[in-house]
Amino acid sequence: MDISKAKDSIVEFIRDKTKEAGVKGAVIGISGGIDSALTAYLTVEALGKENVLGIHMPELNLTPAEDVLDATEVADRLGIEFKTVDISEILSAYLNSIPESSASNSHSNGNLKARIRMSTLYYYANMMSRTVMGTGNKTEILLGYFTKYGDGGVDFEPIGDLYKTEVKEMSALLGIPEEIITKAPSARLWADQTDEEELGITYELVDRFLALLLEGETPQVAQNTLGLTSTQRDSVVKRINANLHKQKAPAIAELRSLR
Repeated sequence: MDISKAKDSIVEFIRDKTKEAGVKGAVIGISGGIDSALTAYLTVEALGKENVLGIHMPELNLTPAEDVLDATEVADRLGIEFKTVDISEILSAYLNSIPESSASNSHSNGNLKARIRMSTLYYYANMMSRTVMGTGNKTEILLGYFTKYGDGGVDFEPIGDLYKTEVKEMSALLGIPEEIITKAPSARLWADQTDEEELGITYELVDRFLALLLEGETPQVAQNTLGLTSTQRDSVVKRINANLHKQKAPAIAELRSLR
């Protein structure tokens, strides 16, 4: 892929889709990570800094200080309006209202956090008549490695055809700070979580594995080509199959053909 041409294509995509939506601006959740940083840079190039709102949504005692600083630096470099919304009290209100809630329910609690962030972004987008710009990349989308109606609840996915490794390449091209590019990717949904540890495979390898599958290779051939373990192969394939529903509209029971 020609990363420079891809960048120009994404910028044009953002302009076209925003115009089709009948609005001029966008809201972006800026986490302090590379995906949201790249999306913010591209959106500012497409729409102008005056039409972009960045929102950082930390959780007290979980979000590292470096994420807050990195998110702030991205906003400062771009010159965009920037807000911080601490989701801690919102999360507590939810959990205190659910009798069965427990700190041990890390998966459920993590998804709830992602959905609170989605709701916050849409609150501002509705209030300001703007779109919500997604920050998901191709690797996450193919794996279903996102929260349904959470970080997957957006209007557009500008970097959705860039593998994670390509996100890094484009970020370097645009001059995004090196500390953001090299930071270990994490959704920050629970303590000490990192993407690659949870996936059980590096992004470099999973990107190459996914590319081979899309080229028509079998999982076994892709595994042998890359030297993966059977555990890594099966984990990725299982994740893909289990999360296919995230890429589709909710199924509807078809009744009109009944007699």
